[in-house]
Amino acid sequence: MLSEQQERYVFMQVQSNIERSKELLKKAYAYFNARNIDAILALMKLDVVWANGMDGGYVYGHDGVREYWTRQWKMIDPHVEPIDFETNENRNVVVNVHQVVHDLNGNLLIDQMVKHIYTLEDGLIMRMEIEKV
Repeated sequence: MLSEQQERYVFMQVQSNIERSKELLKKAYAYFNARNIDAILALMKLDVVWANGMDGGYVYGHDGVREYWTRQWKMIDPHVEPIDFETNENRNVVVNVHQVVHDLNGNLLIDQMVKHIYTLEDGLIMRMEIEKV
């Protein structure tokens, strides 16, 4: 059983980890919207597993993510804005995201809310999954 002081310390550590995770993910969204692939990849593990929202399934590693986004951005113009952050029972970070996608001529294709679920490891993104809201 933990003392009150130990419980307070554990709580503060968890809160600190949550804040660091939020800041990391806010940067990732900003870099994505700016099309700065190298900056985003620096926030990911080398063997990252990333949801392929266009075709289904996943892409793997930095090369897979780079190829996926490069192909995606040649076809559509997506913008993702994190609205809020929470953690789930598995200690993953769940981000409620406003997703707006235009075609390359500026026509609106999608305007919706989605959930992005992140697994972080060693302060980096290890996995990202997508759920419909």
